[in-house]
Amino acid sequence: MTAPRTPRKAFGYLSLPERSYVADALRTETVGGVLLLLAAVASLIWANVPALQDSYESVSHFHFGPEALGLNLSVEHWAADGLLAIFFFVAGVELKRELVAGDLRDPRAAALPVVAALCGMAAPALVYTFTSGVGGGSLAGWAVPTATDIAFALAVLAVIGTSLPSALRAFLLTLAVVDDLFAILIIAIFFTDQLNFAALGGAAAGLAVFWLLLRKGVRGWYVYVPLALIVWALMYNSGIHATIAGVAMGLMLRCHRREGEEHSPGEHIEHLVRPLSAGLAVPLFALFSAGVAVSGSALAEVFTQPETLGVVLGLVVGKTLGIFGGTWLTARFTRASLSDELAWADVFAVATLAGIGFTVSLLIGELAFEGDAAMTDSVKAAVLTGSLIATAVAGVLLKMRNATYRRLTEEEERDEDLSGVPDVYEQDDPAYHLRMAEIHERKAAEHRRLAREKAAERDALAEVTSGASDEDHGPA
Repeated sequence: MTAPRTPRKAFGYLSLPERSYVADALRTETVGGVLLLLAAVASLIWANVPALQDSYESVSHFHFGPEALGLNLSVEHWAADGLLAIFFFVAGVELKRELVAGDLRDPRAAALPVVAALCGMAAPALVYTFTSGVGGGSLAGWAVPTATDIAFALAVLAVIGTSLPSALRAFLLTLAVVDDLFAILIIAIFFTDQLNFAALGGAAAGLAVFWLLLRKGVRGWYVYVPLALIVWALMYNSGIHATIAGVAMGLMLRCHRREGEEHSPGEHIEHLVRPLSAGLAVPLFALFSAGVAVSGSALAEVFTQPETLGVVLGLVVGKTLGIFGGTWLTARFTRASLSDELAWADVFAVATLAGIGFTVSLLIGELAFEGDAAMTDSVKAAVLTGSLIATAVAGVLLKMRNATYRRLTEEEERDEDLSGVPDVYEQDDPAYHLRMAEIHERKAAEHRRLAREKAAERDALAEVTSGASDEDHGPA
C-alpha cells in the first residue's frame, strides 16, 4: 500500500545550501538596491534643479563609440543597452542555477513561484490594457508594469528594517528571476522591429564559440570578456535588444557542482559579477533613465492620462492581485498548506512589494514609446509613482507584522549548540540532540548549584534571625 504523500508546506524552511545561497545573493542585492535608491534620487535632483537641468540633458545625450561598428551611442543608450546586459547576464546565471540546483529543479516547488510570476505579469498587462483602452489611450505600454525590480524591493526592506523570513525573501528572489526571464522574452519578441540576419548570425556563431570554450573547460577572463563584447555588439546590430546576449551567455554557464567542487563555475562567476551588476551597472542605468521632470502638474497628469494611469494601476493593483491570486490558487490546487508561522496577509504584503517596478519597467517604457519623448517621460513618471505607492503600502503592511518576522528570523538563526549550523536544520541529527543534552545537563548542574547556595543563604539568615529573636525576648 502506498504511503500517503505528506502535504507540502508553502514558504517553509529552505534547505541549508539554498538558504546560504539566498542569503549571499540577497545581501549583495540589498546593498545594490540602496545604491539604486540613491542613484534614482540623484537623478531626479539632477534633472529637476534648474541650475543642473541642462547639464543632465547634455551628459545623457552625449554620444561616443565607434561609428563604423554602429556603436556611436549616447550615454543613456550605453547605460540601457550596455550596462543592463551585465544585469541580464546575472539574471541568466540565476535562472540556470535555479533550474539545475535550486527550487525550480523540483516541479512541485517550482509551481508556486512560476505560476505566481506568470499571474503577476498577466494581471498588470490586463489592468493596463483595460485602463488605457477604456480611456482611449495607446496599448503600446502593456508590458511596462509587468516587471518586478528585486534590487529596489530589497532596498525597501533594508530601509524599513523588516526582518522578512528567508522563505519569503527566497520566494521574492525566485519570483523576480522568473519575472526577468519573461521580461526578456517580451523584449525579444515584441520589441524587435527589423532584423540584420548577418549580424544575428555572427552573434549566434559567437555564442556557439562561447559554449564550446565552456565545454572544453577553457579558463581566463581575457578569453571570455572580449568574446562577450563581440557577441554583445553583434546582437545590438542585429536589431534584437542587446541585453539578450547577456542572458544567453548566463544560461550557458554550468551551475551544477561536480565532485570535489566547492562552487560551480556559474556560481563562482555570478559571485564575481553580481556586485558589478548591483553596485555599478543598475545604479548607473537608473541615474540616466530616472531623470524626469517632476512637478505638481506632471504628477497630476500621471492620474489623468490613460497610459500612465494604466501603468500605476498595473503596478499597484495588477501586480498585487496577480501574485497573491496565483499563489493562493497554486496552494489550493496542489494541496500545499501555508507554513504554520505565516499568514496569507504576509503573502499579500510580499505581493504588494513586488509592485515595485523600476529597472526593467523603465527599459520597456523607453522601448514601447520610442520616438515619443513626452510620453516616454510620462511613463517613467508613472513607473516612479506606482513604485512609490507600492513601497508605501508594502511598508505599512510589513511593519504591522514586523514583530512576528523578527521572532521567526531569530528562530532561523538560533544556534544553541554553537555548531555553526542553525538548530532548525539539525533536528534529525542525533549528534545535535546529544550536544543539546550535554548543554542542558551543564545548565541543570549550574542551577542545582545555585539552588543549594540560595538554600544555604536562607538557612543562615533564618538562624541569625532566630538568634536575634531569642535575645530580644530573654530576661532583663
